[in-house]
Amino acid sequence: MNRIVLITGGTTGIGAVTAKAFKTKGYQVVANYAFNEESAQSFHKETGIAIYQWNITDPQACIEGVQKIVADMGTIDVLVNNAGITRDHTLQNMPIEDWHAVLDTDLSSCFYMTRAVLGSMRDKGFGRIINLSSISGMAGQFGQTNYAAAKAGILGFTKSLALETAAKGITVNAVAPGFIKTTMLDTIPDHVMKALIDRIPVKRLGTPEDIARAILFLADDEAGFITGETFAINGGLYMH
Repeated sequence: MNRIVLITGGTTGIGAVTAKAFKTKGYQVVANYAFNEESAQSFHKETGIAIYQWNITDPQACIEGVQKIVADMGTIDVLVNNAGITRDHTLQNMPIEDWHAVLDTDLSSCFYMTRAVLGSMRDKGFGRIINLSSISGMAGQFGQTNYAAAKAGILGFTKSLALETAAKGITVNAVAPGFIKTTMLDTIPDHVMKALIDRIPVKRLGTPEDIARAILFLADDEAGFITGETFAINGGLYMH
């Protein structure tokens, strides 16, 4: 497999598991990261996957980061816009900087990164763009107006871009995880976690592997007739 996949936020959590899954399938994998150098280097040492550092909230850094990958490895065939953060507060108590931090990292970065790879995908007549949304963007979540707005924005971004690119052999889809067992949930008290799991019809949290499998499917050549869709993977907690 000569296809090159770039995963933002690809050295930890869902991104890291997805990167490993792509490598197992024979893709050339590149993982972007922004801040945690120690964690990124540990991931690279463990997996051998190439890592590149830049801040995805900086549009020029996204262009330069992609240019560096292209120079080193070749043009990008699959982009997984995975990176995201949370800064949870009720809206009344939300600092303005936390609103902008989440919108910039979770939503604007999809625009910056996609714009940086789209030209080469159009030239080749092939591309896969997979954007990570969330159950919060579909159903809302108390204390997450910033995160839910960003993740809902990704759904509109995905549908509109799918229309713009379908005739060029490029598909654009979203994956919307429910509650997934990652470090993001580590701060939830045990009794709250139990109540949460009781609400999920399949009676468990999702795993990063559950999400990675869907991303790999959407990246495959055989998924070429699927575009503009949202794969909601939440154990039945929210059905749309």
